[in-house]
Amino acid sequence: MKFHEMELNQVEKALETDFTSGLSQEESAKRIKRYGYNELEEGEKQSALLLFFSQFKDFMVLVLLAATLISGLLGEYIDAIAIIAIVIINGFLGFFQERRAEKSLQALKELSAPQVSVLRDGSWQKLPSKEIVLGDVIKFSSGDRIGADIRIIQSNSLEIEESALTGESVPVSKYIEPLNNPNPGIGDMENTGFMGTMITRGSGVGVVIATGMDTAMGQIAGLLQSAESQETPLQRRLEQLGKILITVALLLTVLVVVVGVIQGHELYTMFLAGVSLAVAAIPEGLPAIVTVALSLGVQKMIKQNAIVRKLPAVETLGCASVICSDKTGTMTQNKMTVTHLWSGGNTWTVDGVGYQPQGNFYRGEQQVSPSEEKALQQMLIFGMLCNQADIIQNDDDYVLDGDPTEGALLVSAMKAGFSRTKLLEEFSIIKEFPFDSSRKMMSVQVKDKQGRHFIVTKGAPDVVLGVCESILWDGRTQYLNKSSQETVQGAISDLASNALRTIAIAYKPVSASTVLLSEQEAEKKLTFIGIQGMIDPPRPEVKEAVKECKEAGIKTVMITGDHVITAKAIAKELGILTNKSKVLDGNALAAMSVEELEAIVDDVSVFARVSPEHKLKIVNALQNRGHIVAMTGDGVNDAPAIKAADIGVAMGITGTDVAKEASALVLLDDNFATIKAAIKEGRNIYENIRKFVRYLLASNVGEILVMLFAMILALPLPLVPIQILWVNLVTDGLPAMALGLDRPEENVMKRGPRSPNEGVFSRGLGWKVVSRGFLIGLVTLLAFIIVYHNDPNRLAYAQTVAFATLVMAQLIHVFDCRSEKSVLTRNPFGNQYLVWAVVSSLLLVLVVIYYPPLQPIFHTLPIAAKDWLLILGLSAIPTFLLAGTFLLRKTK
Repeated sequence: MKFHEMELNQVEKALETDFTSGLSQEESAKRIKRYGYNELEEGEKQSALLLFFSQFKDFMVLVLLAATLISGLLGEYIDAIAIIAIVIINGFLGFFQERRAEKSLQALKELSAPQVSVLRDGSWQKLPSKEIVLGDVIKFSSGDRIGADIRIIQSNSLEIEESALTGESVPVSKYIEPLNNPNPGIGDMENTGFMGTMITRGSGVGVVIATGMDTAMGQIAGLLQSAESQETPLQRRLEQLGKILITVALLLTVLVVVVGVIQGHELYTMFLAGVSLAVAAIPEGLPAIVTVALSLGVQKMIKQNAIVRKLPAVETLGCASVICSDKTGTMTQNKMTVTHLWSGGNTWTVDGVGYQPQGNFYRGEQQVSPSEEKALQQMLIFGMLCNQADIIQNDDDYVLDGDPTEGALLVSAMKAGFSRTKLLEEFSIIKEFPFDSSRKMMSVQVKDKQGRHFIVTKGAPDVVLGVCESILWDGRTQYLNKSSQETVQGAISDLASNALRTIAIAYKPVSASTVLLSEQEAEKKLTFIGIQGMIDPPRPEVKEAVKECKEAGIKTVMITGDHVITAKAIAKELGILTNKSKVLDGNALAAMSVEELEAIVDDVSVFARVSPEHKLKIVNALQNRGHIVAMTGDGVNDAPAIKAADIGVAMGITGTDVAKEASALVLLDDNFATIKAAIKEGRNIYENIRKFVRYLLASNVGEILVMLFAMILALPLPLVPIQILWVNLVTDGLPAMALGLDRPEENVMKRGPRSPNEGVFSRGLGWKVVSRGFLIGLVTLLAFIIVYHNDPNRLAYAQTVAFATLVMAQLIHVFDCRSEKSVLTRNPFGNQYLVWAVVSSLLLVLVVIYYPPLQPIFHTLPIAAKDWLLILGLSAIPTFLLAGTFLLRKTK
């Protein structure tokens, strides 16, 4: 159907919908069954079978399989079967890890899917865009992304940017009138909005005319295929490390084979030993464990109301040195409540809590009736008319749909007994000029029952005052002279000094024949009525979060469009503003270059009266000073700053789709404390990755050195290849995984941010890997030498003792890896996952040693009780020797 040519009543009829009440839930469910979900088809996903077989593409695994084939050809069937079994077990582990990561990322994608305001059963609801169906009525405003193709049925200064479809970046003005052109191009369809395009100005309502693959975007769906998953910088560094280890492993393989053959060992035995050592040198589980650690960390963050949209942000969070945060809604409760009103020299107060429409008005100590106060009544009525918000009653609770400031104006009028529904029976809204952050005002043209027309304007008091030529005083309109201007400025300052946000109301009568084409025409020569002062109390948890950030070396900067006095009062209460820090307002900021701002930015804790455009300048100045910046925002104009910041943070509740798409992190609760929690989790994830890198590499260094030392000393092999494979592919995996689930150390938020250029082996990690690995290899060799020299005829028994010592040394060492300092600084039972992983690994080793059917496969013999004392004593040395060194340093 050519909906663009139809009149609106024809569109309504053709789609079998109702523009006033929308579709019913029952009808929408039927249409989903008929037409499917509103989503674009994605490319084919890798099947579970292919994902499983991809686990065997690794170069070293292929070498191992080749060695297995040689074992089989040489008649070593038990070895061949055992190696294949171990490789398959490892393949399953990798498969389940990747599947879990994939499911985590899919859940993340669903959580971050855009939400749309849909009219269902007569009320507006927020629904995922995929649930939109043909005939649904949806509303949208500046910053939203349209979720389906729509015919526009209401337009308030509506402009849409359609470059994703047309390549034209200039926004297109949209109207509701039908088009005469039977075959217009997408760029000419001025009464139609398209899936994936963005509202850049104004607001509107539309009816869905196409969904999913039937939309214009669906026809070029390739443009919107989901982006390929990206690796984090850490994953790339670990991949480079893996390449280095492969090179080292191949050299070791050649070295071991050559030395072993020279010393008289069989070529086949040495070849298999060399391959086993090469496998030992490469922690195959590392990439999978990193992916799982990141995805589990992301899941933890979701539980704490933070959605990570870009995986590199998890790492960058640990480096954050400055958080630039909005005040309203992020640091405060975002439940604005009008408490003071001023007009013509009179001040009223009003009580009440949140959005409950119950409260009393007072002048001084005396309760008054708003109906008897003409200026007060007019200010409340106009504040309700010049408003896009709605207060919805859910049982005994009242919920805001819209901007909190507008909600506060609605509630103050409702407390006086006014109803939006009844007011709209007396006044009709002719035209609307939506709020714009650069104008800091919103206006409507209204007509009353007598046919009189008025312009009603609300906005920032100093801006509104600047476009007024008269003032309402004692019920009469009089010229706004210098004296009355100063009186109004004094009232603004008095309200702001009490940390109140102020909104001014003004109006002017216009003739019915006047056609206002622009905001500039409407918003001039107004009459100033008065000011409503409202408070948005700080969130109780933010003060503690700011304090914790300070202890963690992270500076908190408040950025707000509010008055300087209001911003200072809230910042002081939250502990952001100290005696040494400065406050900078928007005018001073606008006059500065980035270089000038750089010189003072470290001393500024509050930016007040700023426009969203200033945020980018603040980000650039902080980054030029070497800071890693987290920047919050919610609007279209915030998107450049969010994108430019090292960690862009968007609001989940008030944030526009544009802001969310530019961000790396979305706060589901719009709460500053959630940013702090995300930084803490980000730091912990990075530390956990360091822990299992340390554990796996130290273990592998120990395995390599025990074999090399034995070769150099011309000893028999202390470990047979199958034992090395078992330790590396099975025994090490579970504890390493459990380290990835470790809880943060107590001091994780009491040390400075990590440098973004920090290497994997920084902060002494390289030394810990080498020193612990050396000691693990040494005690394993000692155990072998002691038992072998006691009875050289029982080589298999000595090898079993060495095998058990290696495993026990690693399982004790894993507890040391939980702390940067020492095993003595943390409760060993603090990580229950690790305790059970160690118990499981220990049981697996005992099964291999004591279960008769497995003994020939793994070349093991039952170990006598007295030799367990030797094993436990030696295996404790690497961990507790270094713990003792730590204690000595501490006592000195």
